[in-house]
Amino acid sequence: MNSSTAQQLLKINREFYDRFRESFSATRQRLQPGVKKILGTIQADVSVLDLGCGNGNFLRELSRRGHKADLLGVDFSLPLLRDAESQPEEFSARFLEIDITKLSVISNQSLIPDNWSLITAFAMLHHIPSTEMRLDILRTVRKLLKTDGRLILSNWQFLNSEKLKSRIQAWDKVGIADSDLDAGDYLLDWRSGGEGLRYAHHFTTQELLALAEQAKMRVIDSFSSDGDGGNLGLYQVWSPTT
Repeated sequence: MNSSTAQQLLKINREFYDRFRESFSATRQRLQPGVKKILGTIQADVSVLDLGCGNGNFLRELSRRGHKADLLGVDFSLPLLRDAESQPEEFSARFLEIDITKLSVISNQSLIPDNWSLITAFAMLHHIPSTEMRLDILRTVRKLLKTDGRLILSNWQFLNSEKLKSRIQAWDKVGIADSDLDAGDYLLDWRSGGEGLRYAHHFTTQELLALAEQAKMRVIDSFSSDGDGGNLGLYQVWSPTT
């Protein structure tokens, strides 16, 4: 995928989250079952960096459970971050407005510290276009992790749902040719609080395995969860390799 197309896809999603912040955030007031399963594995003394934190519900729940170590959430959407920051004073997490596609540059500027025990990326990577951009993020994640740290990510498996497949739209609606896209790239509509469009990539397990290997990490656990069929989210745990 060329850089121009990648930037077009990012623009589609930025505009979507700016426009539909309220209606989107309203659908994310409860944690997904897969995320709840992850919560039970996180010890209170583990530092957590949440990439694509959205309205901060995941870190809020960790804080509510008495988490002791650092909690940092980053997201590009300022409206969603405002939701995250409008929490009680005892809420211990911090939030930063950061374009995750520029994560490598930002980490080099020391805006985000390294040596995190856990980095989470729930429903984030599938909104990042192009293998090159995903690898840049994942290689930076590896640098930010402790040697025994973990990355936990989830990716939307919307093709497992007939209802969600019916929301797939033609790319000519946004002036992008199919030939300019990668296999697995889709445009889906949004129908809450108005009509909108957003970009998402549907990952296969083989594709994620290849990304992990190229980022010098390995998949140590994987499970499906979420949705009526329990298969709308593919969760994986990665660890750095030497």
